[in-house]
Amino acid sequence: MTTDSKPKRAVIKRDGWSIGGMAKGAGMLAPGLATMLVVLTTDAVLSSAQLDQALRAATRVTFDRLDSDGCMSTNDTVSLMASGASGIEPGLDEFTEALTHACEDLALQLLSDAEGSSHDIAIEVVNAASEDDAVEVGRSVARNNLFKAAIYGNDPNWGRILAAVGTTSATFDPYGIDVTINGVLVSANGEPAEDRSKVDLSQRKVDIVIDLNVGSATATVVTNDLTHEYV
Repeated sequence: MTTDSKPKRAVIKRDGWSIGGMAKGAGMLAPGLATMLVVLTTDAVLSSAQLDQALRAATRVTFDRLDSDGCMSTNDTVSLMASGASGIEPGLDEFTEALTHACEDLALQLLSDAEGSSHDIAIEVVNAASEDDAVEVGRSVARNNLFKAAIYGNDPNWGRILAAVGTTSATFDPYGIDVTINGVLVSANGEPAEDRSKVDLSQRKVDIVIDLNVGSATATVVTNDLTHEYV
C-alpha cells in the first residue's frame, strides 16, 4: 500500500487447486500505464503460454476496463506466477474463468478505494455495433468530469452521458439511444423519459445502462465519481 486505505486480496479455490492475488492502487487507475500493481499466484500446473493466454483474457474484461480518473503513470503491472505445487492441471477454460473472477474481485476492490470517491459506477453499454464501440462509449462516459461531478452531487444528469457518447466514433443514432440510471429509464430515443427525480443516488453503487440500439455487442466499464476529497 502507498495511498491505499486498506489492502486488497482475493482467493479463489477450486477442486484441489487455487488462485490467490493482491493488488495496490487508489488513484491514477486507468490501466495501460497506471500506478496499479497486481500480483497473482496459483498452485495449478500450467505452462507459461497457457498462463499468458489466460491472463490476457482475464485482464481484458477486468483491469483493462477499470477507469478511475483517466490518468496514467509508468508502473502498471499485473503478473501471474504458477508453482504447480498442487500437481493438478485444470482445463484452460476452467482456469481462465477462475482467474477472471479473481481479477474482477481485485479490480472492484481497487475501485472502491479510489481516493475520496463516494460512488462506484458501472457503465454498461449494450446493443452496440461492436465490442470496441461499447468499450469506447463506456470509457468516454467514465472519463467525463462533468458526468462524474454530477454523480457526486447525486444528480442523474443524462444529458452529460449523451454528450460523452457523442464525442466517440462509435456507430449510433443520436435519436436512438436509451439511458437507464439505477433502474430508471431517464432518457429514451435521445429525449427525456421518466422523471429523473425517481433516481436514487444516495447509495454508493450506481448502475448505468446505455442502449445504443444498433447491434448486439456489450461491454462494461467501471469508474468512480470525483469528490472534494479526491481533489
